[in-house]
Amino acid sequence: MAATTWPAQRTFTGHAFDTCAAPSLSAMKAWNTGFYGAAAVYVGGKNRGCSQPNLTASWVKSVTAAGWKLIPLYVGAQPSCQTGSSPEKLTATTAASLGATDGADAVAKAAALGMKAGSPIYLDMEAYDTTNTACNNGVLTYVRAFDKALHAKTYRTGYYGVTSSSAKAVANATDKTDLPGNLWYALWDKQNTTTADWPFGATQFTNHSRARQYLVNSKESRGGYTITVDRDAWDAPVAITG
Repeated sequence: MAATTWPAQRTFTGHAFDTCAAPSLSAMKAWNTGFYGAAAVYVGGKNRGCSQPNLTASWVKSVTAAGWKLIPLYVGAQPSCQTGSSPEKLTATTAASLGATDGADAVAKAAALGMKAGSPIYLDMEAYDTTNTACNNGVLTYVRAFDKALHAKTYRTGYYGVTSSSAKAVANATDKTDLPGNLWYALWDKQNTTTADWPFGATQFTNHSRARQYLVNSKESRGGYTITVDRDAWDAPVAITG
């Protein structure tokens, strides 16, 4: 990424949360107590689990004006060998085309919400059997195509995955070509850190490129609003808005 052609990335270091549906504007204002500084929002993807009645360009503008940093998350195609049913699954044959299509869609969805070029979009890849070579290769093909589609529109790529499987597949891939530069890994041991027990190579994803989901399904109340969230230790890019 040439510095002359890419907007400077906007990073956030601190507590973040993710929850299935973007909270109401009033809830976000009530939760703006200083503990959390960033929130992940599901901008799109055929496998997105919740409808998003609150997630609009107006909402993005209002919550960022209130001081929140936002983390765009896209739930694209899932692996062919993954257990459970998903509306969109990739195969070895479709991985490249789906990655390109989903990447373009992710940019369009983020841009429509007011998240500008230079922003990251984190691709959500849930757990799967990485020992299934054909399945794993399909995932990497898909991720690379998604990454290239984002870069073509000057958006950065992030990747959410489970430490023992989907995150490991990217972090430990021998060929790093066109793989995301920011890793959001799920390691649910309640440790609020991206360094102390970092599970991959020490030189990987340095310089504000790591985030960690360290606690899930935490029911929390602030300002009269109760939301069940996942807690994240964040030291990585966030959306560029405004």
